Amino acid sequence: MTETMILIPGRTSEQGTALNKGKLKAEYQHETSMLDINTEDMERLGLQEGDRARLSNETGEIIVTCRGRKPEDLPHGVLFIPYGPPSSQLMAGETAGSGMPLSKHMEVKIEKVDV
Repeated sequence: MTETMILIPGRTSEQGTALNKGKLKAEYQHETSMLDINTEDMERLGLQEGDRARLSNETGEIIVTCRGRKPEDLPHGVLFIPYGPPSSQLMAGETAGSGMPLSKHMEVKIEKVDV
């Protein structure tokens, strides 16, 4: 099943701590490849904690690992991913003059990846 949802990249304390150790370290690469998703959305999409999912839009495509969040912590239809190389692959070059690619309301398609 494929569904369109809203992806919001942002910072996490784990991502920031791992960044201080280095972008090539396992901790940073692990954290920036995690996708937070509402547990009820996960169930509807047939996803479980630790499953892999493909996110795609007109700019790119990535495969990430799902991490469930309670509905009160993450609204239905909204996905969160820490800033990093995977999230950057979905961002177009437009910055609206800010110097930072627009990233706070990206429509992406999500689908389970069978390993």
